Amino acid sequence: MNGFWPIFKRELFAFFVTPIAWVQIFVFCLVQGMHFYLVIDHFASQPELAGDQTPLQAFFGNTVLLYIVLFLLVPPMTMRLFAEERRSGTIETLMSAPVSTPAVVLGKYLSALTVYAAMWLPTVAYLVILRRTGAVDWHVVGASYLGVVLVGAGYLSVGTLMSAITRTQFLALVGTAFVLLVLFILGVGEFVTPAGSTLHDICAHVSVWAQMNDFASGIVDSRRLVYDATLILLPLFVTARVVDAWRWG
Repeated sequence: MNGFWPIFKRELFAFFVTPIAWVQIFVFCLVQGMHFYLVIDHFASQPELAGDQTPLQAFFGNTVLLYIVLFLLVPPMTMRLFAEERRSGTIETLMSAPVSTPAVVLGKYLSALTVYAAMWLPTVAYLVILRRTGAVDWHVVGASYLGVVLVGAGYLSVGTLMSAITRTQFLALVGTAFVLLVLFILGVGEFVTPAGSTLHDICAHVSVWAQMNDFASGIVDSRRLVYDATLILLPLFVTARVVDAWRWG
């Protein structure tokens, strides 16, 4: 993959020099901090309602705030990856440089994924707090972080594709948000379709809610991993074909 490292570093630098990046980081940390506080407050004030669930499971798997953060975070992170290059005309320079198509796609995508993963690092402090109040199941911790990385990686892959097939950042943002909303609504169908039906099984398979509940319980299902891998690899493959079309078109 000739040229991957320079593109990766370039995209990381471009992200952190934009004001919107720091706004996203601030909003993410603020929402997650409030999220953690509400979870802890709930368990402290109403322990009888918690049942067998732990604060860690509630934080990662049983609250809509996690998914709201993903909807607010992913589209702005990916909207500029290709759309801005096409708008400004720098894509022609990039395509004429001695870099391979996989290097261009993966360099841009993995830079966004690196930033996304780095945003979750401050949440490790929550584990320190929980460790002071009781035992922490590190198997559940590992599975939970694996879940948020895989879900985020799939969403970022969709956003990368949307940025490649649109010419403006706004359209890329709207397109990404629309696809993620459709996936989320399809997953919610798990709760309204008849159990045992084919539609119910499909909805349960794509449900990010069900997926994060599994991961937050320490369950790493191979079917979830296959779905996540498909959601990551398929959009990236299509993106590579789109970029190839620019190069040879």
